[in-house]
Parts: sequence; C-alpha cells; structure tokens
Amino acid sequence: MTRKTVRIAMNGVTGRMGYRQHLVRSILALRDQGGLDLGDGTVLWPEPILVGRREHALREIAERHGLEHWSTDMDAVLADPTVDIYFDAQVTSAREEAIERAVAAGKHIYTEKPTATGLEGALELARLAHEKGIKHGVVQDKIFLPGLLKLKRLIDGGFFGRILSVRGEFGYWVFEGDWQSAQRPSWNYRAEDGGGIVVDMFPHWEYVLHGLFGRVVSVQALAATHVPQRWDEDGKPYDATADDAAYGIFELEGGAVAQINSSWAVRVNRDELVEFQVDGTLGSAVAGLRNCRVQHRSATPKPVWDPDVPATEVFRDQWQEVPDNAEFDNGFKAQWELFLKHVYADAPYHWDLLAGARGVQLAELGLKSSAEGRRLGVPEISL
Repeated sequence: MTRKTVRIAMNGVTGRMGYRQHLVRSILALRDQGGLDLGDGTVLWPEPILVGRREHALREIAERHGLEHWSTDMDAVLADPTVDIYFDAQVTSAREEAIERAVAAGKHIYTEKPTATGLEGALELARLAHEKGIKHGVVQDKIFLPGLLKLKRLIDGGFFGRILSVRGEFGYWVFEGDWQSAQRPSWNYRAEDGGGIVVDMFPHWEYVLHGLFGRVVSVQALAATHVPQRWDEDGKPYDATADDAAYGIFELEGGAVAQINSSWAVRVNRDELVEFQVDGTLGSAVAGLRNCRVQHRSATPKPVWDPDVPATEVFRDQWQEVPDNAEFDNGFKAQWELFLKHVYADAPYHWDLLAGARGVQLAELGLKSSAEGRRLGVPEISL
C-alpha cells in the first residue's frame, strides 16, 4: 500500500462550519481512519494547512489537534508547489477574490457556498477554473444527509409515481444576542457583509431540488427581516439589514411545485430542523436530516373534514419509517471523499463551480422576485 500525502490549504477553519464540519469531522476524521483508500493500492493522507487572518486562533486550533502547518500569508501558501488543493469556508464577501487567486495559482478548488456574491462573479470563477484545467467542486452537503439519501432511494425506486409537490420547512429561533447569545455570527444579519437567509439557503434549495426532483424553472419569493435589531459578539446592538426569513415557491421542470419556508425567526414544532414532504400519485414521504417516513397509496386513510368533532386519528402514527439499509457517514466527509477521488483518481464528480453558480443565480433571482413582487423565470446557465 502506497501512502500519498495531499496538502490542502484550508481557509476559514476558525469559523464554526469550517472548523467543525470540514476540519474536524472530515479531514481529521479521514486521518483518524488511516487515510482515504483509492482502491488501487494508494491511500491518500490529507495534510491540512490552516489559513486565515487571526494568528492566535490558527495557532490554538493547530496546537489542539497536533497540526504542524498554519499561516496568515495566503499568497505564500498558494505559491507553495506542494499544496494541491485550496478550500474556502470564509465569509461569502471574501470568497470570490480568494478563489480567483487560488485558481490563478493552479490549485484545485473545493469551496463552501455561495461561491460569489452575484451570478456574474460565480460564472467567472467557473470559467476561469475551466480554462485553467483544474478540478473544482462546491459543497452541497444536504443531499448526503441520511434522510435525503433515503428520499433519493424512494425516488429512484418509483415509490411516488408522478411527483406533484414538495413542501419544505427549515429554520429555528436564532437568539437576538441581548439576553442569550446568538447561535449564528452577526454578519449573517448584515446585508453589507454578505448576510441574509436567501443568499445562505436558496443555493441549498437549488441543488436539493435540482438533484432530487428537477431543475428550477421559476421562482417567486418573499424575503423579510422579522427581527430588525440584534446584538453582536461584543454585546453591542446593531440594525439587522439582511433578511432573516424567506418564503419561496419554485416551479420545477416536469411540472412539480416546491414551496420552501426558511427562517431564523421561527420556533421549531417539527421532528427535525429541516423537513421535506413529497407528495406523489402513488405515495408520500416526509424526510428530515436523518429520518424518512412514508405513506403508500394503498395505506392512505380517508380523513373527512368535520370541524365540529374532535379528531380521533393520530395522523403521524399512520406513516411507516423507512429503514436505514446502509451505514451513513457524515455528509461533509462523504463529499470530501468524492472530491478527493475526483482529483486523484479521476472519479466522476457533478457538483462543480457551475453547479455552485446555479445556486447563486437562484438566490439573486429570489431577492429580485421579492423586491419586484413577481414570479421570475430561471434560465439555464452555461460556461
């Protein structure tokens, strides 16, 4: 067995997502399992180089996990010929310029989304990467969740018949930061810093809908700022200038309709923080992060509307749990493995910078739809 060291510049690991999901639960988890076996006698050994602006934070993370390499000099890291991959989990407003520099340096690109603050910039990154001939991928983690993998299994097996509609509910109450600390960083609620739930979540909904049900062909959205004042990490009040809730209707290729509510100002009364109900002519399913329940046409009860008598049926008990039938790894780690195999074994990979640009496009059109109060078509994009 031959071990090949893969040096990965990881920018943004001092943030919650970059640290927890990408560094600890993906790259370090791969090291804990002995590397990534390519199946040809080669094992990839990921070696992260932590990159960022806060020297003390980088040093503390490196010491905590016994890592040797970190730097606040991104140019020096990109100039290092032993670094193969650049990964970006920075705030959105800093991402586009950093990826452009990494592409120019000839590094393979793996990045969080949105890939840019606008469609023009996202498409330009895809074009530059294509012209440079590098491999590139965008994190699209939700389709690797156990609940959605089970949903995909149902779709592929023809369980639903003709799919009619998708109803999605995502969100939770993010504390304002005055009497309890907020669970999300304050920049998420400032439009000038690239914040807002539309630019955060619509890219997710694009790849979930596109990958499971069909391309989004139109969008009608209403974005709102329900909580106008919040308190930052230093306890100082600030005006929330970005949307914290969005209510979207998405028409899908083939005729199905998706309705997805996204909110950081909603209290959870559902089994999981995100749930999708899919209704078809032959059956329905409700999928969350991990679980998925179904009701087949042959087992569908016949409720009758009568507001004058108490309900006697427990409707949730009439659904059947979908078994795991497989071992599910962390979704971020699973996609990292696919991208590394794409780079080093030329395995197929579908979630590239052009796919990332589709997510940026949907967010941009969602905000425009909300501002103009009308439904907008979503044209296909290409390089």
